[in-house]
Amino acid sequence: MASFILGMAAKIYFGEAGTTPTTEMGNVRDVTLTLEAGEADVTTRANQGWRATAPTLRECTCEFEMVWDPDDAGFAAIKTAFLSAGLIALKILDKASGQGPDGDFAITSFSRKEALEEAITVSVTAKLSVFRSWIEPSP
Repeated sequence: MASFILGMAAKIYFGEAGTTPTTEMGNVRDVTLTLEAGEADVTTRANQGWRATAPTLRECTCEFEMVWDPDDAGFAAIKTAFLSAGLIALKILDKASGQGPDGDFAITSFSRKEALEEAITVSVTAKLSVFRSWIEPSP
């Protein structure tokens, strides 16, 4: 039997920057967590004509969509972080008690979409500014 986790089981928690977030943000959908590293060329003549690459600084970007709901606490916190150029604590896990990054994020995009026959939504881009830890699953 295949083992997998459905996207609807994933969790994002938010809180005040500098703290480990504990409040679940339920008003999110279509989350993409991108983890990447820069590259350094470490090629030498001894590598027999092959380029050699080493990872350098890592980056973490989380993109997601929210229904436009000014009364939702998570929405308000994201909007405030964007408008104030401040940080927000986010913990982005693959499931409750799962794994993922915990840190303070800068909201670099807060784009509203107003489709004719859909709820107004906002597309959010959050970029890691302060890495706190990588959360591991609880046993």
